[in-house]
Amino acid sequence: MELGVYTFAELTPAAGGGPVVSAQRRLRDLVEEIELADQVGLDVFGVGEHHRPDFAVSAPAVVLAAAAERTERIRLSSAVSVLSSDDPVRVFQDFATLDLLSGGRAEIMAGRGSFIESFPLFGYDLDDYDELFAEKLELLLALREGTEVSWSGRHRAPLDGRGVYPRPLQEPLPVWVAVGGSPQSAARAGGLGLPMALAIIGGDWTRFAPFAEIHREAAAEAGQPPPALGINSHGFVAADSKLAADTAYPPFAAMMNRIGRERGWPPLSRESFEASRAPRGANFVGTAEEVAAKIVAQHRVFGHQRFLIQFSVGTLPHSEVMRSLELFGTEVAPLVRAELRAAASEPR
Repeated sequence: MELGVYTFAELTPAAGGGPVVSAQRRLRDLVEEIELADQVGLDVFGVGEHHRPDFAVSAPAVVLAAAAERTERIRLSSAVSVLSSDDPVRVFQDFATLDLLSGGRAEIMAGRGSFIESFPLFGYDLDDYDELFAEKLELLLALREGTEVSWSGRHRAPLDGRGVYPRPLQEPLPVWVAVGGSPQSAARAGGLGLPMALAIIGGDWTRFAPFAEIHREAAAEAGQPPPALGINSHGFVAADSKLAADTAYPPFAAMMNRIGRERGWPPLSRESFEASRAPRGANFVGTAEEVAAKIVAQHRVFGHQRFLIQFSVGTLPHSEVMRSLELFGTEVAPLVRAELRAAASEPR
């Protein structure tokens, strides 16, 4: 199973009321985090896209291109590209360019977006939310299949045999579909034979098992080979379990409560946070042994091929993120890999 990290490069105030890190500093820190992830042997680093004042990244491909020059092996993915409000031609060109710069390590994780700011920013109607994604995903897949593309749709000017350049090093350029809580999205990804990145960021993670089944069944019904499945979740790793919780909770609660005020969620209590890091809770917060055991337990249910963890939910000091990332690569990943190798070698 591939193991990695993703982030949205938060620019929120420190939980204790400290200053907001500048966008310039946050982006330089982010490149250092990706470089460290490569050095400690992680497989993937994903960078998300938002168009709000509390996040530093609106152009993931640019950040990943900077990281490509500082890394050697790690795969570089968006997490996600908000395809619904973007131009698939430009998304493809950006990531084809990244693929060439990185020596074939680029990926696109396409999603509909968890915030809505990009829709009015780029002139799209939220009433077309799902139709925009379906149509633009269709065009993106057509672009990666051939250089000269003929295509027409309702939300973009048609293409009449136009060449799209540059072409990526990888053929085809990997495209994952990011899915939150929509069974229809899981079925769409499976029907297209595309890998699915399933976000599990709240509640009992076992209740998401039907999404994996929907994804696999849709692929089988469409005559597609079984596509890969990834899980994206929040977490934090420290040398001591209480230290991990004490460090992660304040910024996590500050972020969730701020977003919750926008969406009408109840405030997050410490009790709820502690429940979320229990064996079946969605958060992977604890020691290396605790986090590894939880990843392995989840793998027994989902059989997934990739697990990505987000450390910086809210503003964590860069040094804390780097230490957690180091522990994830040097202690969690070896434990998980050893457990999965042992399980694979057991007689059936």
